Amino acid sequence: VQLQASGGGLVQAGGSLRLSCAASGRTLSRYAVGWFRQAPGRERELIAAVTWSGGSIYYSDSVKGRFTISRENAKNTVHLQMNSLKPEDTAVYYCAADLGRIATTLTRPDYGSWGQGTQVTVSS
Repeated sequence: VQLQASGGGLVQAGGSLRLSCAASGRTLSRYAVGWFRQAPGRERELIAAVTWSGGSIYYSDSVKGRFTISRENAKNTVHLQMNSLKPEDTAVYYCAADLGRIATTLTRPDYGSWGQGTQVTVSS
């Protein structure tokens, strides 16, 4: 599956952005999808993920309560709604997809397909 991440940009602290991960080539509804981010000088981290069914969702502690991952199967897209953004959320955000993930394997970082990344910059 080919993935295209979009929706990044520059926003002030406290603002919101919605990232989208659009798939082509395959039906994304059959895939688990994760959102990762990587800030300069830091390792890539998984911040949100959802199983193919939507039955299991993961959020890292750093975004829990502020970010929401959702599936829009009719548009072959997964979104990441980001509210109450902080300067420390500044990073390149990537979406990734994989088959066969269940709740207990959702947070493994070895997703099979990756999008190209979209920059999110939060100013103070």
